[in-house]
Amino acid sequence: MIRLNIQFFAEEKTEKATPRKRSETRKKGQVSKSADVVTALSLLSMFLLFMFAVPWMGHQLADIMTNTLSNGLNNSLSEGGVAKLFTGLVLQSGKIVAPIFLLSFVIAIAANIMQVGFLFSSESITFKLNRLDPISGFKRIYSLRALVEFLKSLLKICLVGLCTFLILWMNIDQIMMIGQKSIGAALVTVGKITLEMGISATVLLLFLALLDFMYQKYDYEKNIRMTKKEVKDEYKKTEGDPLIKSKIRERQRQMAMRRMMQEVPKADVIITNPTHYAVALVYKDGEMDAPTIVAKGADYVALRIREIAKVNGVPIVEKRELARALYPLEIGAQIPETFFKAVAEILAYVYQLKGKKL
Repeated sequence: MIRLNIQFFAEEKTEKATPRKRSETRKKGQVSKSADVVTALSLLSMFLLFMFAVPWMGHQLADIMTNTLSNGLNNSLSEGGVAKLFTGLVLQSGKIVAPIFLLSFVIAIAANIMQVGFLFSSESITFKLNRLDPISGFKRIYSLRALVEFLKSLLKICLVGLCTFLILWMNIDQIMMIGQKSIGAALVTVGKITLEMGISATVLLLFLALLDFMYQKYDYEKNIRMTKKEVKDEYKKTEGDPLIKSKIRERQRQMAMRRMMQEVPKADVIITNPTHYAVALVYKDGEMDAPTIVAKGADYVALRIREIAKVNGVPIVEKRELARALYPLEIGAQIPETFFKAVAEILAYVYQLKGKKL
């Protein structure tokens, strides 16, 4: 027995995502975003805040310690006194740390809006049973993306450590002299070096975050690519199946043709080319300002118009130049004034045959 093994290869995703695909992925919360940008901007803002707010924070902490040691401990150790003491400490401490939390919150929101705009989606936090699948989890842990994230973290640790070491090495003399300084001067030196390390490290992290943002954008564009079949299927959903649309247009043409042919028996005269064109005209005195085209056609349609006209006794008049001139006009349009004389002569002739007056 001969067995034929047929191997199916998935079609490669080579096409850029369509606007509809981008909109759908955005609604699901799948956007191009780097968490490193948020982290780097938050850290940078924190160190800049410390640079200007450390003196104020130091005075506030000194006031808390002075008030607590001088006045707070003199209160009675009753339940109400202890509660009052701790309530005051919490409020005073909250006053110090409130700017830090507020700035962190604002920077985090601004950094996300800067990357993806205003977006709210609950898709990413929706509970799904397939997330508990150990095989899928294993694939996520040992995937190429996980390896890239590991290498990124390792690179950040190495670069930040190198940056910190360089700052310490540049200030080695001041560090060695700390033991000979007063407590206040030593704290100023330590704070200065700490701020230098923090700002230098965060600037470096910000540069790495920009690189990560570009990588995330590339990876996002790669993941949302579509196959040619998906693009065609989406076009069919958006614009409609071309085959169905062509059938609808054909049906519409047929219905329009039937309506037009129903008007031929009501016409007063058919002007022909004689075989290529046929134009049916009707004129109702007192109701129309000028003769109106109720049907027209070329070749086979012209032949059908003449056949229907013969069956219904509608006069057919051969006027080649006039037929060619009237044919471009739309059905339902009144003839221009330039053709009044020629058409009036034809209608007078037709009415004379029928015993009517123009």
